[in-house]
Amino acid sequence: MLKHRFDEQLLVNKKSSMTEIAKIIAAYDRAMSEGKKTALATVVKVEGSSYRQPGARMLVTEDGILTGAISGGCLEGDALRKALLAINQKQNKLITYDTSDESVLEFSVQLGCNGIVHILFEYIDADNPHNPLDLLKKIEEDRNESVIVTLFSLERNARQTGTVNIFKDNKIFNDDIYSFEKEMRNVLQNKSNQIQNIQIQNLEQSAIFQYIAPPVSLIIAGAGNDVQPIVKMADLMGWAVTVGEGRVTHVTQKRFPEAKKIVIANPEELIQNVIIDDRTYFVLMTHNYKYDLEVLKLVLKSSCPYIGILGPKTKLNRMIDDLNKDGIILTDEDQKRIYGPIGLDIGAETSEEIALSVISEIKAVMEKRQGTSLRYKNDKIHG
Repeated sequence: MLKHRFDEQLLVNKKSSMTEIAKIIAAYDRAMSEGKKTALATVVKVEGSSYRQPGARMLVTEDGILTGAISGGCLEGDALRKALLAINQKQNKLITYDTSDESVLEFSVQLGCNGIVHILFEYIDADNPHNPLDLLKKIEEDRNESVIVTLFSLERNARQTGTVNIFKDNKIFNDDIYSFEKEMRNVLQNKSNQIQNIQIQNLEQSAIFQYIAPPVSLIIAGAGNDVQPIVKMADLMGWAVTVGEGRVTHVTQKRFPEAKKIVIANPEELIQNVIIDDRTYFVLMTHNYKYDLEVLKLVLKSSCPYIGILGPKTKLNRMIDDLNKDGIILTDEDQKRIYGPIGLDIGAETSEEIALSVISEIKAVMEKRQGTSLRYKNDKIHG
C-alpha cells in the first residue's frame, strides 16, 4: 500500500452523469472489436468558467472518432491531436487550455468562457485489467452509486497517473495500489465530487473523487403514439426507459425500439416488474383513467420523486377525490411529487412538443430547478 497524505479539498459540481460514461463504454467496446487503439480525455480541473465541469470525459479512437465531450466544441479539435499523441506515445498527458487569454484566438474567441481547463489524456492499454475503461465498466453492472478516483498533477513534466480506482457496492476494485476508502465513502455520503491535494511517496498530486449517481430510470405507463417521442428523447438523454400497459397490440419493441424494457401487464404486474428508487421517474399516460389511477395508488407507496400525470387539472382532481374515497389521503410530500398537468409551460401542442415539455420538467425536478429561462439567472449556470 502506498503512503499518502491529504490536504485541502475543494467541492466541485454536485454529481456526474452515468449517461456519458455509458456511451463511452459502448464506443470503447466497438473500438476493441475493430482492433482500434483509444485514449480517454477527462476534464480534471476548471478555474473560472467552462462549458464542461470536472469529470466530463471524451473517448478518442486512433482513427479520430470522438464520443463524449470536454467542451462546447472549441477544444475538441486540438484535444483530438493531443489524444492521438498519447496513443502513439502510449503515455498519459495533462494539457492546460487557458480560454481566458484573448490572445489565444484559437480557443478564447470561440469559447468565450473566460476559464482555464485542465484535461488529462490517458492512453488505454487493453492488456491492463485495471485500465480506465475496464474500471469504468464496473459502474454499469447495477444501479448502485459509485465513485471514480483519478490522479493528476499540474506540475510541468510530472508523471500523470490517471484513473486508478472505482468504489462501488462497498468494494474497492483496485485496492492493491491505490486505496482511498475513507475519502470515497465520504464522497458517497455527501453525493458530491471532491478535488483534494495529496502526497504519495513524496510526490505531490491532485485527486478528483467523482460521484456517479445510478442511471435515471423512466417508467411510462402507456404505449400510445404520444409516448413514442418521449421514449426517443429520454433515450437521447441516456435514461433507461420502461414502457408498460395492458394492450398487447401497443406494447411492442417494434413500436418502442429505444426502450430498455417492455412490459405487457396490469398495474400491479407493471410495478412488480420494475425497480423503484429515488432515481426513478414515473409518467402516467395510458389514456385509461382506471389504469392510471391504480398505478398512482401503487407508486405513491414508493420513494419515486416524480409522478407525472397526462391530462387536464380536472383529471388530477378527480383522481385525488377517488383516492380520498379509498382512504388514501395525500401528504404534503405526496402532493409535491405529483405533477399534473404534466410538463413545463412552453406552449406545447403536438406530441413532440409535449415530449420536450415532459422531459424538460423531469430534468428540472431532478436538478431541483424551476425550469425558468437562464436569462433571469444572476449567478453561475453551474454551481
